[in-house]
Amino acid sequence: MIYGAMKFSIGGPLKLAFRPWVEGLENIPAEGPAILASNHLSFSDSFFLPAVLDRKVTFIAKAEYFTTPGVKGRMTAAFFKGVGQLPVDRSGGRGAGQAAIRSGLDVLERGELFGIYPEGTRSPDGRLYRGKPGGLARVALASGAPVVPVAMIDTEKIQPPGKVMPKLMRPGIRIGRPLDFSRYNGMEHDRFVLRAVTDEVMYEIMKLSGQEYVDIYATAAKRQIAEAAKAQKQAHKEAQKEAGQAHGEAGQVHGEAGRSGS
Repeated sequence: MIYGAMKFSIGGPLKLAFRPWVEGLENIPAEGPAILASNHLSFSDSFFLPAVLDRKVTFIAKAEYFTTPGVKGRMTAAFFKGVGQLPVDRSGGRGAGQAAIRSGLDVLERGELFGIYPEGTRSPDGRLYRGKPGGLARVALASGAPVVPVAMIDTEKIQPPGKVMPKLMRPGIRIGRPLDFSRYNGMEHDRFVLRAVTDEVMYEIMKLSGQEYVDIYATAAKRQIAEAAKAQKQAHKEAQKEAGQAHGEAGQVHGEAGRSGS
């Protein structure tokens, strides 16, 4: 009941305001467990996908979404709780990963839809990054549930990081055909199988989204971007310092030349 009320109060206005277009909605199973594996471009992905589905979809959400202070934080927490999103503390390393897997299996055992972002974090630049095999593939093989690839389109343009007010535009959602990995039954602990399953799903997402694929993890890309920005800032600071020193030296020379002339 809470889910339905929350979806009506938020999902309805969201669809009315942004009018997201959807392709492949028929690929979502009408009943029974399934895993929705999506690319991750924006915070709003977890809003738009549930809004266009008739069935409830439960995502694993980082715990910070439930504990952020302020009005926006409280509204975010209320929404995620209302639509059944599950908070997971991702700071605990392997233990956090196991908790996420267990939560996903619980959702699927209830015959519901479980949503997951295989990249593990939002794309820093709109490209598609290597999927992490620990969550998606383990849940898929342990549960036997089909994996439905999903591509979010242009959601990063609606509310880029750092922007408070969203831009009114139409995002898109493409939903692919369910993937069956039953051929790997009992092999959820084989790292090569986990990698193969994850790569197959990411390939389908890439075809649906049209994104450029980058064969590194998004977390590594974010570190590289942050390090490059830090180096650029330091270089700019040093250039300003050198320019100031040069200006001071030029002033000193000019002063000495003036005294000599007098």
